[in-house]
Amino acid sequence: MACTLPSLFYSAKTMSRKKALLLLLLAFSTGTLLLRQSAHLGWFPKLLSFSCAPLLSLRPKHTAVAFLKTHKTASTTVQNLLFRFAERHNLTVALPHHACDHQFCYPRNFSARFVHPYTLPPRFIASHLRFNREELRRLMPNDTIYVTILREPVTMFESLFSYYNQYCPAFKRVPNGSMEVFLDNPHSYYRPHEKYAMYARNTLVYDLGGDPEHSPGDPTYLPEFIHQVESIFSLVMLAEYFDESLVLLRHLLDWDLDDILYVKLNMRSPESKLNVTSARLAAQIRAWNALDARLYDHFNSTFWRKLNEVGRDCVQKEVHALHQACERLAHRCFRGQPQMRPAMQIKNKELRPWQPSTKVDIVGYDLPGSGPPLDEQCLKLVMPEVQYSRYLLRKQSLRNRRRTTPHRPLSPRGLLRPPRHQPPKAA
Repeated sequence: MACTLPSLFYSAKTMSRKKALLLLLLAFSTGTLLLRQSAHLGWFPKLLSFSCAPLLSLRPKHTAVAFLKTHKTASTTVQNLLFRFAERHNLTVALPHHACDHQFCYPRNFSARFVHPYTLPPRFIASHLRFNREELRRLMPNDTIYVTILREPVTMFESLFSYYNQYCPAFKRVPNGSMEVFLDNPHSYYRPHEKYAMYARNTLVYDLGGDPEHSPGDPTYLPEFIHQVESIFSLVMLAEYFDESLVLLRHLLDWDLDDILYVKLNMRSPESKLNVTSARLAAQIRAWNALDARLYDHFNSTFWRKLNEVGRDCVQKEVHALHQACERLAHRCFRGQPQMRPAMQIKNKELRPWQPSTKVDIVGYDLPGSGPPLDEQCLKLVMPEVQYSRYLLRKQSLRNRRRTTPHRPLSPRGLLRPPRHQPPKAA
């Protein structure tokens, strides 16, 4: 009996080890199964799912961005948040030379010669230009991420027709400025080689460097053009899904939620908008802008594929968090919800948006207590494109000269003063 006790103890010990090993394997397999299920059910979104990453990025932020600012696509709002990010992180923004005004000599093809020398070498570029791949690659760093934004062609054309009715010759020729009359016979008013003709047809294709006059019946041109766009731009945002686009942008650049806060800029008043309700009118717009329509349709489908890959539920959670953060910022800056006002009702002249014509009213914002000191973050949040571009150019010019000439720093309000113009020479 004494001889069998050690063997019993050994047997029990072996069994307990096997049992522990089995329990360990069972726990591991169960845990693995739960983790896999959580990726689908969203139980641990901040740890396991790319789309539900923490609202504060855990990786270094990407700081080289080229944003192709298309026309009438909510691109001014995107430009503003890019300007603010660049300024907070002391990054140089490429800005147009004085001869180009606040755009890079648009509608000419972009050239690095259009960039102001005091804004070189840049890490960001976000002002209007016609895309030129070679010139931008010569200007921007090798690690630059390219981004742009598109808009549904029907609503975009309505906005273009209203906004540029005094600039585009094709629109100016139309009796009573009627969009319906134009679309009934567009070739009666449109001249493809006139200045600003690109606002009247396939504006997206033109901004992206394509040929807006190319026949839509060519089966090879647009697919090849789309392939080129996809090979260059890491993200094509959609104005109709602006917040979802910002979430994708945040993930692409490894930014924080606070880096994409915004208020809507460069908006028209309701009275300045034209009525596009009939299916016939919408079909006419898409037929006249057939290249833009097919371009948008393609990137609309790829956009939703990107959202599906990320996870729509988690994207919507981030969109909700973005709305809440924007509301908190608006409450601090405006003491409530921001109220859009016509330009002439904005007390602070430095916050009045540029008006394209007397027939269009571009609204903006006034900050409570418009006298100094103003909260700088709130001031930049609502600063119109022209004033912000001028301010950044002035600031970066001073920084450029700092190496050789001492200067006294200026406040944002001081930097917003318009440049003095030389008096006209006598005839």
